[in-house]
Amino acid sequence: MTKVDVISGFLGAGKTTLIRKLLEEALKGEQIVLIENEFGEIGIDGGFLKDAGVQISEMNSGCICCSLVGDFGKALHQVMEQFHPDRILIEPSGVGKLSDVLKAVADVAVKEPEMALGSAITVADGTKCRVYMKNFGEFYNNQVEHAGTIVLSRTQKMDEEKLEAAVAMLREKNPDAPIITTPWDQLSGEQILSAMDRKGELEEELLEEARRHEHEHEHGPDCTCGCHDHEHEHEHHHDHDHEQEHHHDHDHEHHHDHGPDCTCGCHDHDHHHHHHADEVFTSWGAETPKVFSEEEIGRILTELDTGKYGAVLRAKGIVPCGDGTWLHFDHVPQEQELRRGAADYTGRLCVIGSQLDEAGLKALFGV
Repeated sequence: MTKVDVISGFLGAGKTTLIRKLLEEALKGEQIVLIENEFGEIGIDGGFLKDAGVQISEMNSGCICCSLVGDFGKALHQVMEQFHPDRILIEPSGVGKLSDVLKAVADVAVKEPEMALGSAITVADGTKCRVYMKNFGEFYNNQVEHAGTIVLSRTQKMDEEKLEAAVAMLREKNPDAPIITTPWDQLSGEQILSAMDRKGELEEELLEEARRHEHEHEHGPDCTCGCHDHEHEHEHHHDHDHEQEHHHDHDHEHHHDHGPDCTCGCHDHDHHHHHHADEVFTSWGAETPKVFSEEEIGRILTELDTGKYGAVLRAKGIVPCGDGTWLHFDHVPQEQELRRGAADYTGRLCVIGSQLDEAGLKALFGV
Protein backbone atom coordinates (compact mmCIF):
# COMPACT_ATOMS: atom_id res chain seq x y z
CA MET A 1 0.00 0.00 0.00
CA THR A 2 1.31 3.42 -0.97
CA LYS A 3 0.42 6.33 1.29
CA VAL A 4 0.05 9.75 -0.35
CA ASP A 5 0.78 12.83 1.78
CA VAL A 6 0.25 16.38 0.51
CA ILE A 7 2.50 19.05 2.02
CA SER A 8 1.18 22.45 1.01
CA GLY A 9 1.94 25.97 2.13
CA PHE A 10 2.06 29.47 0.76
CA LEU A 11 5.17 30.74 -1.01
CA GLY A 12 8.23 30.67 1.24
CA ALA A 13 6.48 29.03 4.20
CA GLY A 14 9.13 26.31 4.52
CA LYS A 15 7.66 23.27 2.74
CA THR A 16 11.00 22.08 1.36
CA THR A 17 12.69 22.49 4.76
CA LEU A 18 9.96 20.42 6.40
CA ILE A 19 10.19 17.72 3.72
CA ARG A 20 13.96 17.55 4.17
CA LYS A 21 13.53 17.15 7.95
CA LEU A 22 10.95 14.37 7.50
CA LEU A 23 13.16 12.56 4.98
CA GLU A 24 16.22 12.75 7.21
CA GLU A 25 14.60 12.04 10.56
CA ALA A 26 11.36 10.12 10.06
CA LEU A 27 11.19 8.41 6.68
CA LYS A 28 14.58 6.72 6.33
CA GLY A 29 14.22 3.21 5.00
CA GLU A 30 10.96 3.97 3.19
CA GLN A 31 10.90 4.25 -0.57
CA ILE A 32 9.71 7.79 -1.16
CA VAL A 33 8.71 9.56 -4.33
CA LEU A 34 8.36 13.33 -4.20
CA ILE A 35 6.17 14.98 -6.79
CA GLU A 36 6.89 18.67 -7.02
CA ASN A 37 4.74 21.24 -8.72
CA GLU A 38 6.46 24.61 -8.67
CA PHE A 39 4.62 27.66 -9.95
CA GLY A 40 6.64 29.17 -12.77
CA GLU A 41 8.82 27.76 -15.49
CA ILE A 42 12.04 27.16 -13.59
CA GLY A 43 12.15 24.61 -10.77
CA ILE A 44 14.77 25.56 -8.20
CA ASP A 45 13.94 23.14 -5.36
CA GLY A 46 14.70 19.98 -7.31
CA GLY A 47 18.44 20.31 -6.89
CA PHE A 48 18.16 20.63 -3.12
CA LEU A 49 16.23 17.40 -2.77
CA LYS A 50 18.08 15.18 -5.23
CA ASP A 51 20.87 14.96 -2.63
CA ALA A 52 18.48 12.98 -0.41
CA GLY A 53 18.21 10.24 -3.07
CA VAL A 54 14.58 11.06 -3.77
CA GLN A 55 13.08 10.46 -7.19
CA ILE A 56 11.59 13.74 -8.35
CA SER A 57 8.90 14.40 -10.91
CA GLU A 58 9.05 18.15 -11.52
CA MET A 59 6.16 19.83 -13.26
CA ASN A 60 6.84 23.48 -13.88
CA SER A 61 4.35 24.69 -16.46
CA GLY A 62 1.41 25.60 -14.25
CA CYS A 63 -0.22 24.43 -11.06
CA ILE A 64 -1.97 21.18 -10.22
CA CYS A 65 -5.25 22.90 -9.54
CA CYS A 66 -5.34 24.50 -12.98
CA SER A 67 -3.81 23.22 -16.19
CA LEU A 68 -2.01 20.23 -14.71
CA VAL A 69 -4.88 18.22 -13.22
CA GLY A 70 -4.78 15.76 -16.15
CA ASP A 71 -1.01 15.45 -16.25
CA PHE A 72 -0.93 15.17 -12.49
CA GLY A 73 -3.17 12.12 -12.54
CA LYS A 74 -0.97 10.55 -15.21
CA ALA A 75 2.13 11.32 -13.15
CA LEU A 76 0.65 9.57 -10.10
CA HIS A 77 -0.24 6.48 -12.16
CA GLN A 78 3.29 6.37 -13.62
CA VAL A 79 4.87 6.71 -10.19
CA MET A 80 2.79 3.81 -8.87
CA GLU A 81 3.65 1.58 -11.84
CA GLN A 82 7.33 2.41 -11.97
CA PHE A 83 8.35 2.64 -8.31
CA HIS A 84 5.62 1.01 -6.14
CA PRO A 85 6.78 3.38 -3.36
CA ASP A 86 5.91 3.17 0.32
CA ARG A 87 4.96 6.82 0.31
CA ILE A 88 4.40 9.61 -2.20
CA LEU A 89 4.99 13.15 -1.00
CA ILE A 90 3.28 15.82 -3.07
CA GLU A 91 4.58 19.35 -2.72
CA PRO A 92 2.10 21.54 -4.61
CA SER A 93 2.81 25.01 -5.85
CA GLY A 94 2.76 27.59 -3.06
CA VAL A 95 -0.10 29.34 -4.83
CA GLY A 96 -2.20 26.25 -5.48
CA LYS A 97 -5.52 25.57 -3.79
CA LEU A 98 -5.18 22.60 -1.44
CA SER A 99 -8.80 21.57 -2.04
CA ASP A 100 -8.09 21.13 -5.77
CA VAL A 101 -4.91 19.16 -5.12
CA LEU A 102 -6.70 16.84 -2.67
CA LYS A 103 -9.53 16.30 -5.12
CA ALA A 104 -7.02 15.41 -7.86
CA VAL A 105 -5.37 12.87 -5.53
CA ALA A 106 -8.72 11.42 -4.48
CA ASP A 107 -9.77 11.02 -8.13
CA VAL A 108 -6.65 8.92 -8.77
CA ALA A 109 -6.92 6.98 -5.48
CA VAL A 110 -10.44 5.82 -6.41
CA LYS A 111 -8.95 3.96 -9.39
CA GLU A 112 -5.71 2.80 -7.69
CA PRO A 113 -6.45 0.07 -5.13
CA GLU A 114 -2.89 0.18 -3.81
CA MET A 115 -3.01 3.91 -3.06
CA ALA A 116 -4.23 5.40 0.23
CA LEU A 117 -4.69 9.07 1.04
CA GLY A 118 -2.54 9.99 4.01
CA SER A 119 -2.15 13.45 5.46
CA ALA A 120 -2.86 16.95 4.20
CA ILE A 121 -0.39 19.32 5.84
CA THR A 122 -0.22 23.07 5.44
CA VAL A 123 2.96 24.85 6.44
CA ALA A 124 2.23 28.45 7.49
CA ASP A 125 4.77 31.15 8.30
CA GLY A 126 3.55 32.34 11.69
CA THR A 127 5.01 35.80 11.16
CA LYS A 128 3.04 36.39 7.94
CA CYS A 129 -0.40 34.87 8.59
CA ARG A 130 -2.11 38.22 8.92
CA VAL A 131 -0.69 39.88 5.81
CA TYR A 132 -1.14 36.83 3.56
CA MET A 133 -4.64 36.15 4.83
CA LYS A 134 -5.54 39.74 4.02
CA ASN A 135 -3.87 40.03 0.61
CA PHE A 136 -4.16 36.50 -0.79
CA GLY A 137 -7.11 35.13 1.16
CA GLU A 138 -8.60 33.09 -1.68
CA PHE A 139 -5.48 30.91 -1.93
CA TYR A 140 -4.08 31.19 1.57
CA ASN A 141 -7.34 30.48 3.41
CA ASN A 142 -8.08 27.51 1.17
CA GLN A 143 -4.77 25.91 2.20
CA VAL A 144 -5.56 26.51 5.88
CA GLU A 145 -9.19 25.37 5.72
CA HIS A 146 -8.43 22.03 4.05
CA ALA A 147 -5.40 21.07 6.15
CA GLY A 148 -5.51 18.01 8.36
CA THR A 149 -2.49 19.39 10.25
CA ILE A 150 -1.09 22.94 10.27
CA VAL A 151 2.63 23.27 10.88
CA LEU A 152 3.69 26.80 11.85
CA SER A 153 7.16 27.88 10.77
CA ARG A 154 9.40 30.64 12.16
CA THR A 155 7.67 30.55 15.57
CA GLN A 156 11.07 30.97 17.22
CA LYS A 157 10.96 34.56 15.93
CA MET A 158 7.60 35.34 17.57
CA ASP A 159 6.68 36.43 21.07
CA GLU A 160 3.86 34.64 22.88
CA GLU A 161 1.24 37.29 22.11
CA LYS A 162 1.87 37.28 18.34
CA LEU A 163 1.97 33.48 18.25
CA GLU A 164 -1.38 33.27 20.03
CA ALA A 165 -2.84 35.84 17.61
CA ALA A 166 -1.61 33.83 14.60
CA VAL A 167 -3.09 30.60 16.01
CA ALA A 168 -6.42 32.38 16.66
CA MET A 169 -6.56 33.56 13.02
CA LEU A 170 -5.85 30.05 11.75
CA ARG A 171 -8.39 28.54 14.19
CA GLU A 172 -11.12 30.77 12.71
CA LYS A 173 -10.51 29.12 9.34
CA ASN A 174 -9.87 25.59 10.64
CA PRO A 175 -11.15 24.77 14.15
CA ASP A 176 -10.14 21.09 14.09
CA ALA A 177 -6.64 20.60 12.71
CA PRO A 178 -3.75 20.12 15.16
CA ILE A 179 -1.50 23.20 14.93
CA ILE A 180 2.19 22.56 15.55
CA THR A 181 3.59 25.70 17.18
CA THR A 182 6.84 24.39 18.70
CA PRO A 183 9.98 25.52 16.81
CA TRP A 184 11.07 22.72 14.47
CA ASP A 185 14.56 22.42 15.94
CA GLN A 186 12.94 21.35 19.22
CA LEU A 187 10.92 18.60 17.54
CA SER A 188 11.98 15.35 15.92
CA GLY A 189 10.77 14.38 12.46
CA GLU A 190 8.93 11.47 14.10
CA GLN A 191 6.95 13.84 16.33
CA ILE A 192 5.88 15.90 13.33
CA LEU A 193 4.97 12.77 11.35
CA SER A 194 2.92 11.49 14.28
CA ALA A 195 0.92 14.75 14.39
CA MET A 196 0.42 14.59 10.61
CA ASP A 197 -0.97 11.07 10.76
CA ARG A 198 -3.61 11.91 13.36
CA LYS A 199 -6.25 12.98 10.85
CA GLY A 200 -7.12 9.61 9.37
CA GLU A 201 -10.70 10.55 8.59
CA LEU A 202 -9.44 12.73 5.71
CA GLU A 203 -9.06 9.68 3.50
CA GLU A 204 -12.63 8.48 3.84
CA GLU A 205 -14.05 11.97 3.46
CA LEU A 206 -12.19 12.64 0.21
CA LEU A 207 -12.67 9.19 -1.27
CA GLU A 208 -16.37 9.47 -0.61
CA GLU A 209 -16.40 12.87 -2.31
CA ALA A 210 -14.51 11.47 -5.30
CA ARG A 211 -16.86 8.49 -5.62
CA ARG A 212 -19.83 10.84 -5.49
CA HIS A 213 -18.23 12.97 -8.18
CA GLU A 214 -17.81 9.88 -10.40
CA HIS A 215 -21.55 9.12 -10.20
CA GLU A 216 -22.88 12.65 -10.39
CA HIS A 217 -20.97 14.27 -13.21
CA GLU A 218 -24.06 15.27 -15.12
CA HIS A 219 -23.48 18.85 -13.93
CA GLY A 220 -24.74 17.89 -10.50
CA PRO A 221 -24.29 20.05 -7.40
CA ASP A 222 -20.65 18.97 -6.98
CA CYS A 223 -19.62 19.60 -10.58
CA THR A 224 -16.24 21.31 -10.79
CA CYS A 225 -16.32 22.11 -14.49
CA GLY A 226 -17.12 25.75 -13.81
CA CYS A 227 -20.81 25.59 -14.68
CA HIS A 228 -21.80 26.82 -11.22
CA ASP A 229 -19.30 29.65 -11.00
CA HIS A 230 -22.00 32.22 -11.72
CA GLU A 231 -23.88 31.13 -8.61
CA HIS A 232 -21.09 32.05 -6.28
CA GLU A 233 -20.11 35.47 -5.19
CA HIS A 234 -16.61 36.41 -6.16
CA GLU A 235 -14.39 35.14 -3.35
CA HIS A 236 -11.20 36.96 -4.09
CA HIS A 237 -10.63 39.82 -1.69
CA HIS A 238 -7.21 40.87 -2.86
CA ASP A 239 -5.97 44.13 -1.40
CA HIS A 240 -3.39 45.53 -3.75
CA ASP A 241 -1.37 47.42 -1.20
CA HIS A 242 1.61 45.09 -1.19
CA GLU A 243 4.21 47.79 -1.52
CA GLN A 244 3.07 49.17 1.80
CA GLU A 245 2.49 45.73 3.31
CA HIS A 246 5.99 44.57 2.58
CA HIS A 247 7.52 47.89 3.50
CA HIS A 248 5.91 48.25 6.91
CA ASP A 249 5.52 46.13 10.00
CA HIS A 250 2.74 43.60 9.43
CA ASP A 251 0.77 45.02 12.36
CA HIS A 252 0.42 48.38 10.59
CA GLU A 253 -1.55 47.46 7.52
CA HIS A 254 -2.94 50.00 5.08
CA HIS A 255 -6.43 49.14 3.90
CA HIS A 256 -7.22 49.68 0.23
CA ASP A 257 -10.81 50.07 -0.92
CA HIS A 258 -11.53 48.97 -4.46
CA GLY A 259 -13.83 51.80 -5.59
CA PRO A 260 -15.14 52.25 -9.13
CA ASP A 261 -12.10 54.34 -10.04
CA CYS A 262 -9.57 51.87 -8.68
CA THR A 263 -6.72 51.26 -11.13
CA CYS A 264 -5.11 48.29 -9.42
CA GLY A 265 -6.68 45.79 -11.82
CA CYS A 266 -9.25 44.44 -9.40
CA HIS A 267 -12.05 45.09 -11.89
CA ASP A 268 -10.33 43.33 -14.78
CA HIS A 269 -12.01 40.00 -14.05
CA ASP A 270 -15.66 39.03 -13.97
CA HIS A 271 -16.55 39.31 -10.30
CA HIS A 272 -18.60 36.12 -10.39
CA HIS A 273 -15.83 33.60 -10.86
CA HIS A 274 -12.97 32.24 -8.81
CA HIS A 275 -9.41 33.07 -9.68
CA HIS A 276 -6.86 30.61 -10.88
CA ALA A 277 -3.38 31.16 -9.53
CA ASP A 278 -2.04 32.27 -12.90
CA GLU A 279 -4.53 35.17 -12.96
CA VAL A 280 -3.20 36.61 -9.71
CA PHE A 281 0.42 35.48 -9.47
CA THR A 282 3.13 35.70 -12.08
CA SER A 283 6.61 34.30 -12.17
CA TRP A 284 9.74 35.57 -13.85
CA GLY A 285 12.73 33.32 -14.30
CA ALA A 286 16.03 33.22 -16.12
CA GLU A 287 18.90 30.88 -16.76
CA THR A 288 22.23 32.67 -16.91
CA PRO A 289 25.94 31.93 -16.62
CA LYS A 290 26.43 35.39 -15.04
CA VAL A 291 28.71 35.45 -12.00
CA PHE A 292 27.34 37.18 -8.87
CA SER A 293 29.04 38.18 -5.64
CA GLU A 294 27.34 37.53 -2.31
CA GLU A 295 27.14 41.31 -1.74
CA GLU A 296 25.47 41.82 -5.10
CA ILE A 297 22.80 39.20 -4.45
CA GLY A 298 22.20 40.64 -0.97
CA ARG A 299 21.69 44.11 -2.47
CA ILE A 300 19.32 42.75 -5.16
CA LEU A 301 17.22 40.84 -2.62
CA THR A 302 16.97 43.93 -0.40
CA GLU A 303 15.82 45.90 -3.44
CA LEU A 304 13.00 43.38 -4.03
CA ASP A 305 11.43 44.53 -0.75
CA THR A 306 11.04 48.14 -1.92
CA GLY A 307 7.89 47.44 -3.93
CA LYS A 308 9.41 48.88 -7.11
CA TYR A 309 9.19 45.52 -8.87
CA GLY A 310 5.65 44.55 -7.83
CA ALA A 311 4.62 42.49 -4.81
CA VAL A 312 7.52 40.04 -4.64
CA LEU A 313 6.55 37.05 -2.51
CA ARG A 314 9.42 34.72 -3.26
CA ALA A 315 12.79 34.73 -4.98
CA LYS A 316 15.11 31.77 -5.27
CA GLY A 317 18.20 30.97 -7.19
CA ILE A 318 21.46 29.09 -7.64
CA VAL A 319 24.22 31.22 -9.16
CA PRO A 320 28.00 30.92 -9.66
CA CYS A 321 30.28 33.15 -7.58
CA GLY A 322 33.38 32.99 -9.78
CA ASP A 323 35.69 31.44 -7.18
CA GLY A 324 34.54 27.89 -7.90
CA THR A 325 31.70 28.12 -5.39
CA TRP A 326 27.96 28.53 -5.95
CA LEU A 327 25.53 30.66 -4.02
CA HIS A 328 22.04 29.38 -3.21
CA PHE A 329 19.65 32.14 -2.19
CA ASP A 330 16.13 32.17 -0.87
CA HIS A 331 14.02 35.27 -0.24
CA VAL A 332 10.62 35.97 1.29
CA PRO A 333 9.48 39.50 2.21
CA GLN A 334 11.94 41.12 4.62
CA GLU A 335 14.01 37.93 4.96
CA GLN A 336 16.81 36.44 2.91
CA GLU A 337 18.97 33.35 3.25
CA LEU A 338 22.24 32.91 1.38
CA ARG A 339 24.40 29.80 1.57
CA ARG A 340 27.11 28.08 -0.41
CA GLY A 341 25.97 24.91 -2.12
CA ALA A 342 26.36 22.50 -4.99
CA ALA A 343 26.94 23.68 -8.56
CA ASP A 344 24.14 23.51 -11.11
CA TYR A 345 24.25 23.10 -14.91
CA THR A 346 23.89 26.89 -15.20
CA GLY A 347 22.78 29.75 -12.99
CA ARG A 348 19.01 29.84 -12.39
CA LEU A 349 16.77 32.55 -10.95
CA CYS A 350 13.08 32.63 -10.19
CA VAL A 351 10.90 35.42 -8.77
CA ILE A 352 7.21 34.90 -7.92
CA GLY A 353 4.69 37.57 -6.99
CA SER A 354 1.81 39.71 -8.06
CA GLN A 355 1.97 42.45 -10.73
CA LEU A 356 5.69 41.86 -11.29
CA ASP A 357 7.74 44.29 -13.36
CA GLU A 358 9.53 41.68 -15.47
CA ALA A 359 11.62 44.18 -17.41
CA GLY A 360 12.67 45.78 -14.13
CA LEU A 361 13.64 42.41 -12.65
CA LYS A 362 15.67 41.55 -15.74
CA ALA A 363 17.54 44.84 -15.37
CA LEU A 364 17.96 44.43 -11.61
CA PHE A 365 19.62 41.03 -11.97
CA GLY A 366 21.44 42.20 -15.10
CA VAL A 367 20.49 39.14 -17.17
